[in-house]
Amino acid sequence: MTETTVPAGAARYAGSRVHRIEDARLLTGAGTFVDDVVRPGMLHACFVRSPHPRARIGAIDSSAAMALPGVHAVFTAADLNGEVKAAWYTGTGKDVPDTPRPPLADEEARFAGDPVALVVAESRYLAEDAAELVDVDYEPLPAVPDYATAASAEGQVHEAYPGNLAGELGGAPAETIEPAFAAADFVIAETISEQAFVPVPMETRGMVAEWSAASGELTIWAASQAPHEVRMFCSRLLGLPEQRIRVIARDVGGGFGQKVVPLREDMCLMIAARKVNGALKWIEDRRENLMSAGNARHEHGTARIAFDGSGTILAASLDHVQDVGAYPTPWPVGTGAATGMIFPGPYRVPAGTFKHASMFSSTPGRVAYRGPWAFETLAREVTLDIAARRMGIDPVELRRRNLLRADEMPYANPCGMPYDHMAPREALDQALALLDYDAFRAEQAAARKAGRYIGVGVSCYAEPTSAAFGYYGTEGATIRIEPTGKINVYVAGGSTGNSLETTVVQLTADALGANMGDVATIQGDTAVTPFGAGTGGSRSGSMTAGAVRETAGILRAKLVAMAAHKLEASPDDIALTDSRAEVRGDPDAAVTFAELADIAYFQPYFLPPGMSAGLEASGRYSPVTLPILWATATHVCTCEVDVTTGAVRLLRYIVGEDCGNMINPNVVEGQIAGGVVQGIGGALLEELAYDADGNPLATTFMDYLLPTATEVPVIEYAHVLDAPGPGPGGYKGVGEGGAIGSPPAVANAVADALAPLGVKITAVPLTPARIVGLIEDAEIARAVLRSGEGASGETGTV
Repeated sequence: MTETTVPAGAARYAGSRVHRIEDARLLTGAGTFVDDVVRPGMLHACFVRSPHPRARIGAIDSSAAMALPGVHAVFTAADLNGEVKAAWYTGTGKDVPDTPRPPLADEEARFAGDPVALVVAESRYLAEDAAELVDVDYEPLPAVPDYATAASAEGQVHEAYPGNLAGELGGAPAETIEPAFAAADFVIAETISEQAFVPVPMETRGMVAEWSAASGELTIWAASQAPHEVRMFCSRLLGLPEQRIRVIARDVGGGFGQKVVPLREDMCLMIAARKVNGALKWIEDRRENLMSAGNARHEHGTARIAFDGSGTILAASLDHVQDVGAYPTPWPVGTGAATGMIFPGPYRVPAGTFKHASMFSSTPGRVAYRGPWAFETLAREVTLDIAARRMGIDPVELRRRNLLRADEMPYANPCGMPYDHMAPREALDQALALLDYDAFRAEQAAARKAGRYIGVGVSCYAEPTSAAFGYYGTEGATIRIEPTGKINVYVAGGSTGNSLETTVVQLTADALGANMGDVATIQGDTAVTPFGAGTGGSRSGSMTAGAVRETAGILRAKLVAMAAHKLEASPDDIALTDSRAEVRGDPDAAVTFAELADIAYFQPYFLPPGMSAGLEASGRYSPVTLPILWATATHVCTCEVDVTTGAVRLLRYIVGEDCGNMINPNVVEGQIAGGVVQGIGGALLEELAYDADGNPLATTFMDYLLPTATEVPVIEYAHVLDAPGPGPGGYKGVGEGGAIGSPPAVANAVADALAPLGVKITAVPLTPARIVGLIEDAEIARAVLRSGEGASGETGTV
């Protein structure tokens, strides 16, 4: 049979810890980010932003700004908003409900930092100076600073949404699972809260938009995870044919979800580019990023879990409310509902349901952030630890009794999620073996006698990756073997530091039997790459693997046929390896890819009869097995808490990860580590705080604290290979799990350390001041109990 696919065991590079090919340019400062783009006659943009959480916008006087030499324009909503040609929607589709999203604030500013005007000048410095001179007549209005009380607030963020409700969804009616709760021996109900914290990518948002009136073409350089989404978006926004728009995303310094879909400032640049004479650049500064690029997390929910006398879960429910700010992107109710649907997690849960509500507030709009549904893990895992202590069961043992095993797949959770190909119990066991859990408990007992407070926290989750819905359900690749025999592979891209260049080159080299050094990749340019959804939802590894496999299969068949024809051998006897085709058993009978390419391009008369010239193919992959590839992991964190200062020192951090087979373990571990560090920041440090009136309190890194190397221990990994994915290569996603599992693991470790003091933790972040407050509250509660004036139970809730 003619060889058209990669035979089993043929992988040479996939699974190897090869060095990233991106590093040579990135580590030497030779990368090309949006701010590195310089165009002839380029102009610079700066936004005038509202200083008020909510205000009516009156007259806007730009005369003083326009009087500055070098200022070209000051645009307001009257100039830009009317240019929107079609209803706004994301790649999720026009039939999905969405929320208002004008390019510039029109009539009302709805959060502090809301863009009100756009200044265009010959330099960024001049544009900033001119922005200070734009005089806006504001009439402050009652704001809605707290999403949790937004339903009864005096102010309305959007008049069309009474009670500030953006939308709500739910699962089965609550009464359908009440019998399970009524029959339970233990019912634990806790309200868990998570603060607002945000992606803060190393590279802030940015765009260069250049309009060519002569050709009617718009070229955009963007810091984007999804260049083709930017092109689709721009086409709808401006009413331009897609082939008249080119989007280029070179190097992108982090995305984490914030850069998947264009936001309002991007809309302004797209519109304004056709109104100025020259390319228009906007680079967001850090203050703008913290004030206006969107918020994430900031939600609470009441988790209820019912158990029988042995600690077996009988039912679970989540009543979830999230802050979506003023202008969420995209429709927030969908990811909010996902929080409820995934809440049963990787556990055996016979009955369950959820309720979800998305609430507007006078803050920036909610954006995606590395596992937008991650609150479900925080709520469930923190509640499980509280339940274990109340029932007198070790938290790990409680999980062991309820975690699903690989041999129980497929399994449908009660909220509608179909699990398959995952190994939750196995991930727990491997992570705990790496820790030596029993030894840690013995060490903890000795430490407590010595007056030290150390603890261990565990967090388990089920992560949906590569969700094949809508345009996320397909990915393409083009591979061209050049006349020299070198290979270029073209994919949509969206690389944001997640090593897509390296992994695509590894996959292509294996799929064609080529030397990895002979392969290069072109990504992020919509003019030359196949349409694709970009990076999001932990999809890139598995989807590009499928696209490369489909495309390489076409070229392999052609290479094998050409080699068989030239070497006068059977196609069944041809093997492709080391960028050459050879006859099995006779390595001297061989022809290189370069020699075959020379025939394909320059000597087509020597091709097999009926074969076309050239060596180029395009293919497209669409999953036909599962709509979701499920990954799972267990995070284990140990810590020590200074009960005097409230300082938390992390001792060890271990991840038992089931992400299927690994294309490159270095890349997998890098993705896990990055997410873990972001989650540690969310558990201990980061908070996008606002005062009681809705004014931002964290607009610099002096106020918004990030973890550094001194706060993060060496991360250890235990890779679980019991449940490879059903798609190409057995790969699953790994991009978001680190950020999902780490906040509850850290919170549970702190709670375990402080358990002898009667402290209960139900909210993050666990700053030193908050920990000291918890300890003091617990001391007061114990004193009350000793005096006989209080009821028994845990106290000291955040």
